[in-house]
Amino acid sequence: MPDTRFALPPIDDPPSTEVGIILLGLDARRLLAGLGFARIADDPALVTQAVDLARHEVAGFGFADLVAAGRARWRAVRDLVETRAETSASPRRAWAEAAARVTAAVPEAGPASVAYLTACSLRRGEVDRVADGDGEADVVPEVPAG
Repeated sequence: MPDTRFALPPIDDPPSTEVGIILLGLDARRLLAGLGFARIADDPALVTQAVDLARHEVAGFGFADLVAAGRARWRAVRDLVETRAETSASPRRAWAEAAARVTAAVPEAGPASVAYLTACSLRRGEVDRVADGDGEADVVPEVPAG
């Protein structure tokens, strides 16, 4: 049974956990774009900045190209990344557990790839829909638009 108690994050949590909490707030297309770019750059913050520049068409490369690269990468590794239904109710604890699974499953991945793969694994339903070309993700994934 998941632990549903509220707790403040420990002061000694690694910075990657806070990066993860921020990434979990991004939509599926931005996560996939970040995953596509993460193979080039190895810093999650720089990848996120590059994705935003591409979204605003000031990067010199296209957002759609990054999403396509991320879709291809996600499809190539998603079966390696185990997801568990019994993840913790604490986003930080769930992030740490999922990041450990991603690191074990894809050992060649750098920090940015691990961060984006972890976010994609925790948001797997929505990311899979976008990666498989089933249209844009809904604002609330469980409630169909319209």
